[in-house]
Amino acid sequence: MELQLLRSTVSTPTLYPDRTHKPNPPIQCLRSSKRSSGPKELSRILRTEAAVKNIERKANSNKYNNLWPKAVLEALDEAVANNLWETAHKIFGLLRKQQWYEPRCQTYAKLFMMLGKCKQPEQAGLLLELMLADGLKPTVDVYTALVSVYGKSGRFDKAFSTVDDMKSISDCKPDVYTYSVLINCCTKFRRYDLIEQVLAEMSYLGIGCNTVIYNTLIDGYGKAEMFELMEDSLTDMIESGSCLPDVFTFNSFLGAYGKSGQIDKMEKWYDEFQLMGIKPDLKTFNVLIKSYGKARMYEKMGSVMEFMEKRYFTPTVVTYNIVIEVFGKAGNIVKMEEYFRKMKRQGMKPSSITYCSLVSVYSKAGNINKVDSILRQVENSDVILDTAFFNCIISAYGRAGDINKMGELFLTMEEKKCVPDHITFATMIQACNALGMTAAVEDLKNRMITTNDSSGTRLIGF
Repeated sequence: MELQLLRSTVSTPTLYPDRTHKPNPPIQCLRSSKRSSGPKELSRILRTEAAVKNIERKANSNKYNNLWPKAVLEALDEAVANNLWETAHKIFGLLRKQQWYEPRCQTYAKLFMMLGKCKQPEQAGLLLELMLADGLKPTVDVYTALVSVYGKSGRFDKAFSTVDDMKSISDCKPDVYTYSVLINCCTKFRRYDLIEQVLAEMSYLGIGCNTVIYNTLIDGYGKAEMFELMEDSLTDMIESGSCLPDVFTFNSFLGAYGKSGQIDKMEKWYDEFQLMGIKPDLKTFNVLIKSYGKARMYEKMGSVMEFMEKRYFTPTVVTYNIVIEVFGKAGNIVKMEEYFRKMKRQGMKPSSITYCSLVSVYSKAGNINKVDSILRQVENSDVILDTAFFNCIISAYGRAGDINKMGELFLTMEEKKCVPDHITFATMIQACNALGMTAAVEDLKNRMITTNDSSGTRLIGF
């Protein structure tokens, strides 16, 4: 490959409008992380959600102590898979009440991993107490999952003390996977000051870096624009003799230099990795497209897309989202809409990210009618929405001064179990302040406090 809110403001705005006469149907916001692929899949999702809710209801009663094992265990697995930690905790409490219950380390490990993804370190501490009360001895996997929970929450004091606890147990020493988890968390929080400590400890224990650790370091240093350390890590990786660069290494290098606008170095390393025999994948091309787009090198961006077609790399939703975002940020609405139409013609379903990009551009352009049109498309689709989408569209109507629509979307968001975050509340409060709605501002502040407090509630079984 040759590399060269805007409707007219109502006179008497209200934050939470009467929901009985709204012109549009409610927005779909499925809790499952998987898109429905047809009637059978949708039916399966609905049956599963109904089963989980049924088990969750029984968790609030003490009389259900001999339920069918398959139903309880499947409900727990479903809640864990979808990171519904509150539901999972309730079901786990019910599981522990069953006559046939036998404590298993694997179950606890799964719960710890889920709590890590949900950033619930306090709940993890309670879960560990419960595990010990069940008479179980934590394994390396359990301790590593606990390190992940604390690390992903930025609690490095607890993460390191957990590793120290492991070192004091003869049959539970930290392994290369434990340290890879710890290093990954350090890079995510940009705690590069801790990485040398971890690497020195690994060396002292005779644990060498594997490909995953080298790639984690390279990716982390690259995102922090610590290019010298990134290249040094690649050199160490190659000189280790046991780890070779792969396409993940390739993409990390291109992404680091591309994001920082160093296009010449990005192209140089593209050629270097080609000489190493590492072939690009779809993500590689997406990185190139995004980098050229950010640098406003639209001709090269188009060349990459043409090359993809010639080599039978089919653009994905991610590819089109990148192109739509690039042209949207450049203010080229005509091109943005052209690729949006092309995306749909090729049978690809726009995602929440696609709609966020469109709404953001139309909002900044002052075209609220287009925002209305996007909202109607979303309402008539099976797109899986999230908090980020609601934040984007609430902000759009905030720009337009349409406080009624903002309130309606805010309520819809809560009804559909998309939890408002600090951005949601800040956007709503700013709009209400601008209109002098003091009572509404106080109500939103109270809701924000309640939302934050509810995440630390001690649940059934803990």
